[in-house]
Amino acid sequence: MITHRKTADILRDAETHSESFRANRLARQNALIEDYVELIADLLDEDQEARQVDLAERLGVSQPTVAKMLNRLTEEEYVARKPYRGIFLTPKGRHLAETVRARHRTVEAFLLALGVSLENARIDAEGIEHYVGTETLNAFHIAIQSGLSHFMTQARKEHRHLRDKRAPAPPTMSA
Repeated sequence: MITHRKTADILRDAETHSESFRANRLARQNALIEDYVELIADLLDEDQEARQVDLAERLGVSQPTVAKMLNRLTEEEYVARKPYRGIFLTPKGRHLAETVRARHRTVEAFLLALGVSLENARIDAEGIEHYVGTETLNAFHIAIQSGLSHFMTQARKEHRHLRDKRAPAPPTMSA
């Protein structure tokens, strides 16, 4: 008997396979940097000072963990620190923050257009934003601009209608 497998189930060639793993490893390495830089930008843009204690509180990590990452961000020239004055983004850090924000907004808007709740869209976008590629982001943007939200609203209505149509009638109570 011949079985047909979906394209996604077929093992890819080794080069393509290793490239996808390489891209994900790189995204994982960059995710922390991106989270810190984006948060620093958010704090600065809200007219707040970006301080180590604020980062630790908002990221839910210890201050020594933040200190270690700030050393790395300083070495990689994403941030500049001034004694007794807080943390500032370099032009390189500001550029990265804006790039991450744009990805985050697109992913969140896409999830909202699918009908995901605002709370879950924000949580999920925080993770997805680091792993989604440019081609996929562009497809998300096109889908949003082409009326994905309206399409999904209609699809959910149709789904509910079909589900309700198939649901057995509740038993009646006889006296």
